[in-house]
Amino acid sequence: MSGIIGRKIGMTSVFSAEGKNIPCTVIEAGPCVVTQVKTVEQDGYSALQLAFDEKKEKHTSKPMLGHFQKAKIAPKRKIAEFKEWDKEYQLGDVVTSDIFLEDRWIDVTGISKGKGFQGVVKRHGYSGAERTHGQNGCLRTPGSIGASSDPSRVFKGKKMPGRMGGKAVKVINLRLIKVIPENNLLIVKGSIPGPKGSYLIIEK
Repeated sequence: MSGIIGRKIGMTSVFSAEGKNIPCTVIEAGPCVVTQVKTVEQDGYSALQLAFDEKKEKHTSKPMLGHFQKAKIAPKRKIAEFKEWDKEYQLGDVVTSDIFLEDRWIDVTGISKGKGFQGVVKRHGYSGAERTHGQNGCLRTPGSIGASSDPSRVFKGKKMPGRMGGKAVKVINLRLIKVIPENNLLIVKGSIPGPKGSYLIIEK
């Protein structure tokens, strides 16, 4: 498999063989179940659909419930597709963390922490206005945002206040320190996006 669905457990630190303290993130990777095998003839492209994390039937829509029943599995919360795999998989097959090897490099995609509606100083790093010479009430404002009568508008892409965070972020080339297959855990060097308990896509 080229990847798996996981959940962020939290951060910790481990000591290397040289005695260095390495900050790490602990990820629960799988087990994931194959819920659909897409083919070029039937779907227009080939992909393997995996599902992760148990979910109650009463919280599952009827179309999704039928989708899971076709694979003869219980409803799941998170679904993702992967377009590369190294062997044939069937509906209901289980993919676990043993597809990864220690001391390898992986990519992790997650949803960054949402920070709500923020101003330009926090969101874009603006310096704000001077703190002297009688400034009053406009220290953290963006200032003028448009030109004069020509073009008489604000150009698209202007950095403005708005919602910050809550977007898909991919961190590439993270070193996989340790794999604990009996607990489906991966220990990855460094930090990854998202709060504790958030879902992740881990790719080789």
